[in-house]
Amino acid sequence: MPWSDAGGGVSQVPVPRLARAIVVVVLAGLTSVYLLAGSLLAIVAFGLQLVYVLRSLRRFRRPWLLILQALVGYTATLGFGASVGLLGFLGGSLLLTPAWPLAPLVAVSAAVVGPADPAISMVLVALVVYGLTRLTDRVEEMHAARLAMALAAAAEERLRIATGLSDGLGRGLTAIATGVRSVMDRPEGSVEILGEVVGTARGFLADARNAAAGYRATSLVPEMTTARAMLTAAAIKAETRVGHSEPLGPAGALLASVLREVVTEAVRQNTARTCVIETTTADGMVRLRVSHDGARTAEDEGLADLARQLSQAGGRLTTGLSAEGWLTVDAALPERPAEATEDPGAYRLSVALLTAVLVGFSIKALLFVPANLVVPAAACLAVIVIMQIRWISGRHMGALALLVLLAYLPIPVFGRAWLGSVGFLAGPVLLAFPWAVAWPLVGCVMASVAVSAVLLGLPLPLTVNFTASTLVTGLVVYGLLELARLVKELQEVRQALARSAVVEERLRAARDLHDLLGHSMAAILLKCELARRLDPARARAELEDVLVMAEKAEADLRVVSGGQPAMSLAAEGESARSVLAAAGIEVELDFAHEELSPEVENVLGTVLREAVTNVLRHSSARYCLITTVVEESVVRLRVRNDGVRSSGGRPGSAGIGNLTTRLAVLDGGLGTVREDGWFELTAQVPSFSPVG
Repeated sequence: MPWSDAGGGVSQVPVPRLARAIVVVVLAGLTSVYLLAGSLLAIVAFGLQLVYVLRSLRRFRRPWLLILQALVGYTATLGFGASVGLLGFLGGSLLLTPAWPLAPLVAVSAAVVGPADPAISMVLVALVVYGLTRLTDRVEEMHAARLAMALAAAAEERLRIATGLSDGLGRGLTAIATGVRSVMDRPEGSVEILGEVVGTARGFLADARNAAAGYRATSLVPEMTTARAMLTAAAIKAETRVGHSEPLGPAGALLASVLREVVTEAVRQNTARTCVIETTTADGMVRLRVSHDGARTAEDEGLADLARQLSQAGGRLTTGLSAEGWLTVDAALPERPAEATEDPGAYRLSVALLTAVLVGFSIKALLFVPANLVVPAAACLAVIVIMQIRWISGRHMGALALLVLLAYLPIPVFGRAWLGSVGFLAGPVLLAFPWAVAWPLVGCVMASVAVSAVLLGLPLPLTVNFTASTLVTGLVVYGLLELARLVKELQEVRQALARSAVVEERLRAARDLHDLLGHSMAAILLKCELARRLDPARARAELEDVLVMAEKAEADLRVVSGGQPAMSLAAEGESARSVLAAAGIEVELDFAHEELSPEVENVLGTVLREAVTNVLRHSSARYCLITTVVEESVVRLRVRNDGVRSSGGRPGSAGIGNLTTRLAVLDGGLGTVREDGWFELTAQVPSFSPVG
C-alpha cells in the first residue's frame, strides 16, 4: 500500500497557525513520495495546494487556479506517466469549492487511466486534502469564536435572569408601591393595607434572598472566597486550592454548606492557626477537603445532618483527627456540571474522514492479499481501524503494544501486502510520545519496513517507496487523529468558557440581589413597620420615603438584570442615616473624601449598604459611626456600631464574601473587628483617577 499512490495528511495542535504548519509538512511528505517516483510536477501541485491551506494566499483562490491544477495533474499523469494518485490534489481542491460535482469525474478518469490501487489512492488523497483543509478552517473558526460563545451564553443567562426577576420581584415592587399610594390616598384603611404591604415586603425580601442563594448554589468558588476572608479576619492562615470546574449544580450547594460549617466552627473555637481548603475531581466525583490545626475532637453535631444529606445525594462525608490535632473533613459528591450545547458536526466530520481513509488504506492492502487469506487479513485490518479511532479519545499504551503486534506478526503470512500497514503504527507513535522520542521511534519503524522489504526480496525502488510511504501514512494518520482530538478539545474549551460565563453571570446576579435589593427591601420593610406605629401625619412622611425607596429598588432590580449601577456614596450615606434613624439608632456621618471614580463610588456604596443591613440584622445598636478618609490615594470607609450580640453575624457571611469579591476587583480589601460589644467594618480601595 505505498503512498506513491496515496496522499496528503494533516495534523493539528492547539494553535491554529501551528495546525496549518503541520498540514504543510504532511502535504510536503506526500509530495516527496511522488518526487521519489520521478514526477517533478508534484512540486508544482504542492505549491498550488498551499493556496487552500495558507490564509495569506487565499486571495489567489480563483477559478483559474483549478484550471491550472487540472493542467498540472493531467500533464503529469497522461504526459509523463506519473501515478494517477497525484490527481487527488485536484479532487480535494474541487471538493473545497462550488465546483465539487466535478470531483467524481476526476475519480472516474483516474480509474480509467490507472489500475485500481492508484485510483483508490487518488480518492484517499482527495478526501484527506479536503478533510484536513476543512477541519483546519473549522478549528480556526472555533478558536476565534470561543469568547463570542461565552459572551452569548452570558447574555442568554442575563436575559433569563432578567425575565425571572421581572416576573417575580418586579411585580412585588409594583404591589408595594401601589399599596403605599393607596394608604396615602385613603388614610382610613391604612392599617389593613399597610399590613398587606408589610407582608408583601417581607415575602419580597425572602424571595430576593432565596434567589440569591439559588444563583450562588451552582458554584463553590465564592464560598471558598468567603471562607478565606472569614479565616483571615480571625487571624487564621488560609490556603485555598481550586481543582474543580464550575458550575457544580446541586453539589455546589451541599459542599458550600459543609465548608461554611467547618470554617464557622474553626473560627468559633479560635484555636486554629492554619486552615487548608482544597477541591479535586476524579472518577466523576467532586471532592472538598478542609483541614485545620485547632480541633479538640472530630465530632461536630452540625456535620451530622450534612452527612445524611450527602449520603442521600450519592456522596459521603468523613472526618478524622490526627495525633497532631489536625482535623480533616472530606466531602465528596457526584459531579454533574451543566453542559453547554455544542454542534457535533465538525467532530463527526473528523471521525468520518478518519474512518474513510483508514478503510481506504485497508482496501488497498487487501488488493495484494491472496484470495484464501483475505478474511483473516480483513479481520486484522478491522481491529487496526477500530484501535486507531479509539486514539481520538486518548493515548492508550496497551493499544499501542497491540498495534505493534498487528503491524509485524502478519508480515510473514501476508508478505508485501502487509508492509503498508506498518504505517498505521507510525501515527499513534507520534501521538503517544514527545517528539524527541517519537521521531527516532518512527525512524526505527521505517528502518524495519526497509529491512522487511529486503528480506522479502523486493526491488530497491519498491523498497524505497514502501519506506517513504510508511512515514507519510503515519503523518496522515497522526494528522487525522490529532485534528479529531483537537476539534473535541476545542468544543470542551468552548463549553467550559460558556459554563464559566454563566457562572459569573449568576454570581453577579446573586451579589447584586444580596447587596442591592436586600438592603432596599430591608429598609422598605423597616419603614413600613414604623409607619404602622405612627400617627397619620408622621406615617405619611415615612411612606413617602418608602415610595422613594421602591423607585430605588426598581433601579436596583434593573442593575441585577444586567444594567450598570450608578451609586453616589454621599447619597448612600444620607440613606443610611435615614434608615438607621428610623430604627432608633443615633448616626454620626463624617465623609472626608473627594469625588471618586464611578467604580469606587459604586463599590463603597455597596459596602455601606451591606454594613447598614448588618447593623440592623445582627445587632441591637444604639450608635453608629460612618466615616471616610483618604490617605496616600487610598480611600477608607469605616462603619462602627455598638450593641453587637454574642451570637452575632459571623464574619464571612454571604454579604462579607460578596464585598470581598467586589473590592478585590479594584485591588481593595475588607477588614472586620469585633470586641467589647462593638463591631467595626473597614473597606479600603485605591481612589484611582478621581472624577474631579
